[in-house]
Amino acid sequence: MTEAPVGQQELSWFFDRFEAIAANIERVIQGKRPVVDLVVLGLLSEGHLLIEDVPGVGKTLLAKSLARSIHCGFQRVQFTPDLLPSDVTGVSVWDRERSAFVFRPGPVFSNIVLGDEINRASPKTQAALLEAMEERQVTVDGVTRRLPPPFMVIATQNPIEHEGTYPLPEAQLDRFMMRLVMGYPSREKELEILETHGVRSTYDDLEPVVTAEDVTGMIDIAQRVYVSEPVKAYLVDTVEATRRDPDLLLGASPRATLFLQRSARTRAAIAGRHYATPDDVKAMLHPVLTHRMILRPEAQMRGASVEEIIEGIAHGVPVPGTRSRA
Repeated sequence: MTEAPVGQQELSWFFDRFEAIAANIERVIQGKRPVVDLVVLGLLSEGHLLIEDVPGVGKTLLAKSLARSIHCGFQRVQFTPDLLPSDVTGVSVWDRERSAFVFRPGPVFSNIVLGDEINRASPKTQAALLEAMEERQVTVDGVTRRLPPPFMVIATQNPIEHEGTYPLPEAQLDRFMMRLVMGYPSREKELEILETHGVRSTYDDLEPVVTAEDVTGMIDIAQRVYVSEPVKAYLVDTVEATRRDPDLLLGASPRATLFLQRSARTRAAIAGRHYATPDDVKAMLHPVLTHRMILRPEAQMRGASVEEIIEGIAHGVPVPGTRSRA
């Protein structure tokens, strides 16, 4: 059964709410509109985000601002070396009155979950998120429980060269749709931050601008954006090129292909189009692919970078001539 095509009225409704969320976050996170747009795009693509940068640039505040902009459940988990998997997923405890074990859900049972400094926890605790991120469910003591939609994990981490960090394994990195880097603000924006946050944070004044039901509706619209067969072929050819590149030890997975398609659809919806184009795919290559690929040692010694390789692939893969359905 073919889904109904996305109408212009739906796209207008989609854009108005996207803009409301992004503008609300921008009241707190100043001068980082491209990053803010990608965070909201990730939510609407049903993806999870990894935000990596040095301490103090607003990673946690960005995630909290997104959650506060939506009338939904939000939980924050501060990852530390002594954090246990049950501290994330929940645990069954004995209830004397009922004479039975009762499950107490962990913070992962929420709509938006912030895993702060995720690479400070042990690999075992990091792995507690894998099932939740991929299947949107949690299994504890043999019982599987579904997570409420919409569901998104936003994890922050400090660069791995910082003391007290555990590098995330490739299997977990691959479950994040995008890896984003905040970067330092410009001089002008940092002066504005002094003015607006110097006495009291504008985060305290944020109010929800959309509901969880709105977000679910926006996700449905993004999923119905049309992707033509030539654009699908372009997607596959681009990802396959990462697997054949001689400088890469590990290319992108089929999951990356799916994430590229999802994010390209959402980007098209934001632009007011009912169809995705190769330009939508190209725009998402860096955030979706960078954290999935590993350079060969000899390429590292030559000074090659994953970003340069992605740029080369973007220019090297032929772009199809047919971009949309007639």
